[in-house]
Amino acid sequence: MSSDIAACPTIITVPNDRSNVSWDTLTLDVDDDGVATLTVNRPDKLNALNAETLEAMLEALDEAEAQDVRVLVVTGAGDKGFIAGADIGHMQELSTPEAQEYAELGHRVCDAIESFPAPVIAAVNGYAFGGGCEVALACDLRVASERAVIGQPEIDLGIVPGWGGTQRLSRLIGDERARRLVFFGDRIDASDAYEYGLVGEVVAHDQLEDHVAEMAKELAEKPKHAMQVAKESLNMVHEEPQNAGLAFERRAWSSLFGTHDQREGMSAFLDKRDPEFE
Repeated sequence: MSSDIAACPTIITVPNDRSNVSWDTLTLDVDDDGVATLTVNRPDKLNALNAETLEAMLEALDEAEAQDVRVLVVTGAGDKGFIAGADIGHMQELSTPEAQEYAELGHRVCDAIESFPAPVIAAVNGYAFGGGCEVALACDLRVASERAVIGQPEIDLGIVPGWGGTQRLSRLIGDERARRLVFFGDRIDASDAYEYGLVGEVVAHDQLEDHVAEMAKELAEKPKHAMQVAKESLNMVHEEPQNAGLAFERRAWSSLFGTHDQREGMSAFLDKRDPEFE
């Protein structure tokens, strides 16, 4: 399968020890504030994810972590598609073992997004179907353009969500609504996605990029280590029973005491000044 062949990145060095990296179907741009933007770049396919692009996403996530980014934004190139789903042309003739390999690759990408050691924002600028919806579900926060259309329509292809949709969707919007989206294969607009709790907010299409950039900049100014611990603690809700999650929270909370950011944050509060976090 083509998933055995990873695309070779071209690394371009930019000031302040940050790098912009590009693949044939993907770009990773890191700014001086430590905000990285991962853009799926297959606009002619509405940014559908084939195996090559999934492999590139794994490399891009590793690169973003290596560059110690403070916030990651995930979006799609062009004016119509966030990620229109998995590439149906690629999937059509897969055997069962090949489909299993493809599913595992998609899960690796979504799991890597979910466990990425910094907040991840999905800037949903258009169609987010199937695998695209599942990528958005793996992100911490989701902001939709008013033009966005979202759904899990796999049932109409004779399959079901295969990259985490049956699990993450229910946890985010509730069992009944998740079942309706999966069973009927409905595609919902941005306002319904907001009502369902599938996205956190909806903004005008031409304001999406700037709005997400402002969010990312604000998050990047927060204490990095505390943000990572907060994300790990919140993720525990979906992984462990409540007593284990509460025990993890106690340990996580106390572990931050004695760090520069804890001392600085509390001193700044008492001194009535803005903190200077690491």
